[in-house]
Amino acid sequence: MSQSLKIPAFYMRGGTSKGVFFVRDDLPKAARVPGSFRDALLLRIVGSPDPYGKHVDGMGGATSSTSKTVIMAKSSQPDHDVDYLFGQVAIDKPIVDWSGNCGNLTAAAGAFAVHKGLVDSERVPENGIAVVRIWQANIKKTIIVHIPIINGEVQESGNFTLDGVAFPSAEVALEFREPAGGEGALFPTGNLVDDLEIPGIGTLKATLINAGTSVIFLSAEEIGYTGTERQEDINSNDHALALLETIRAHGAVKMGLIETIDQAGQRPHTPKLAFVAHPKAYTSASGREISANDIDLLVRAISMGQLHHAMMGTAAIAISVAAAIPGTLVNLVLTRMASDGEQRGGEQRGGEQRGGEQNICFGHPSGVMSVGAEVQQLEEQWRVTSATMSRSARVLMDGWVRVPLCLSTGQENNSNGVSP
Repeated sequence: MSQSLKIPAFYMRGGTSKGVFFVRDDLPKAARVPGSFRDALLLRIVGSPDPYGKHVDGMGGATSSTSKTVIMAKSSQPDHDVDYLFGQVAIDKPIVDWSGNCGNLTAAAGAFAVHKGLVDSERVPENGIAVVRIWQANIKKTIIVHIPIINGEVQESGNFTLDGVAFPSAEVALEFREPAGGEGALFPTGNLVDDLEIPGIGTLKATLINAGTSVIFLSAEEIGYTGTERQEDINSNDHALALLETIRAHGAVKMGLIETIDQAGQRPHTPKLAFVAHPKAYTSASGREISANDIDLLVRAISMGQLHHAMMGTAAIAISVAAAIPGTLVNLVLTRMASDGEQRGGEQRGGEQRGGEQNICFGHPSGVMSVGAEVQQLEEQWRVTSATMSRSARVLMDGWVRVPLCLSTGQENNSNGVSP
């Protein structure tokens, strides 16, 4: 008779993502540390690799936004409450990518920490805001999450709306402390804009940045897009996806994240690839009409080989940081729009600049998103003090996940080898 493991877990939404959450000490001992057993366990829980791409036999949602796992514990770092470890699970390959964070699920990580008593009780008010100090273990960064509390419990209901999420919830404010760096310098090549040479494609202008996550920014126009694309416009085109993955692979090499383009397939989560464009009117995935005057710029981003339905939280951080630094491709879009707005009587927004702070609103396939960043230039070097955004989170289900004792994935396990 077949048997199964029974592991306590929460299934949570955070921002526009969903994932399975675990307390580290609830996992089997072999899964509490990096290694093939932990990867195999999480793959089987999510239901990967699935050659059908549906995740019928697992907790995954068959998209990059819904095939995620989180492991949390009381923090080993001083002045932090919890350690938060994120694993992005590939859908059709036996890969758990540990190379980056999920900004959207960070909101749920803060709530989960309170739900599970990982935050000391004196730091959780009876009514008010619990300030959860998270150590993001993948990228070795501090994130402050503000969780609303009512009668000693996490408040989930509210009027905060988030494009890409169907229902309103309570607002969760996030502050990413000094999000630049992680795997290298803010600008790993030392340049605000690089020439990215790609055989068979040509030379593309690109901003390569490490902030929140590693991102390759391109001009939408230079690669034949308008910036108003929706998922079906790109994800149904195998040639377009292959082209974008080729660009991402060469950008990853240029950033020093991999040594050869062949290694990009084993690191699908990072770097991200995003393309930016000047504001234009478009119709969001929900049918909402977005005016050019509602946004400062357009951004579309690729996640795990597909155009994202909204925007990854970590990529939004990179957008805000790049927007705040003069000379990047993202900033050049804002600069031009501010100039054009003045020429047209100030109709265009062009971002809101206040000294070292930049607050922008950008358009993505599901609607709009507001983010902010504070940067400083010291001796010709840029430093990012913080980046901010608001998300929401709620528990979808809690109980146990069951996993067959045989953790064979159907293929030889092939973790990308970057487990923290």
